[in-house]
Amino acid sequence: MKKLLFAIILTPIISFSQGKEDLHYFKSKDSLVGVKNKAGKIIVPAQFKIFSYLKDGDPVEGETILFDGSKEGEKLEKNAWGYVYDRKGKFLYKPFLYDNGADYFSEGLRRLVKNGKVGFADRNGKIVIQPEHDFVSPFNYGYAAFCDGCDWEKTEDEHRAMVGGTWGVMNVKGQAVQPVTKQSGEEIEVNGKYYPNPFQYNEKEKNILQFFEKQKKKLSDLYYVNVYNKLSEKERNLYFEIVERPKENFPYYQVNTYDYRKKDLGTLYRFKFLVSEDGKTFYAIEDFNEQKIPFEDWLKEEVKNAENYQKEHKDNPNQYINQ
Repeated sequence: MKKLLFAIILTPIISFSQGKEDLHYFKSKDSLVGVKNKAGKIIVPAQFKIFSYLKDGDPVEGETILFDGSKEGEKLEKNAWGYVYDRKGKFLYKPFLYDNGADYFSEGLRRLVKNGKVGFADRNGKIVIQPEHDFVSPFNYGYAAFCDGCDWEKTEDEHRAMVGGTWGVMNVKGQAVQPVTKQSGEEIEVNGKYYPNPFQYNEKEKNILQFFEKQKKKLSDLYYVNVYNKLSEKERNLYFEIVERPKENFPYYQVNTYDYRKKDLGTLYRFKFLVSEDGKTFYAIEDFNEQKIPFEDWLKEEVKNAENYQKEHKDNPNQYINQ
């Protein structure tokens, strides 16, 4: 079992939502939430019941407006939660319901629901994979499992499984991919079957990844320092892959970290990185709003956290040694 380290970062944090019109959430007298611009013009009327810690005046982060709640007078759609609008107030889509809220972005894509079917949108709100399946998992290592004719199991348990139906695997273009018949060792396992490695890189991208490969031992030691059970060298291995490339409103490469099974580390932002479009400046993603911090500042804080943890847990089985 892994125990997360929490720290307050005191270094300057840089947002990558600069240059946009300032928008902020507001609450009406009956506590419904909408969005206004800096001049007070209403962009989206107050009509949403938000159950998070959203405060009146909180800024709108990112390329779209997310209302993480229900809409006054509108019946909830199965598997959907929340509403996404563009920054001009045009409705775009309803996110998939995940973990009692709107789905998170995974590898640059968020699940959405339309007419009972699941698809994906990018950070600009563009629907990049049309909603065609009854269920689709989040993307992991370039693939997502989907099913048709399936449904949630009938149980009172908080965490239910999707059962029945016909299953398949899609790539980031929404295309169904067939498993390999012979393995070379580079494949990715999805639901017990193996699929081709989905990642291909040009020389510039290889150089970006080399930056992380050169620091793999240190990054691995930092990540696993507070894991309770002793891990082998194989189990401590990490993979670094580019999951998002520069595009409109996003002039970065995003690099995610995966464990030895090529599974996402299971964190929303820790050990996920951004690299400038020219491939020369490196950042770590710092919080849920995807703000970024210079890589070296992030690394110093991670080292400090690991060393402090080891002072308090001198018998931790996965030691970090600062070299």
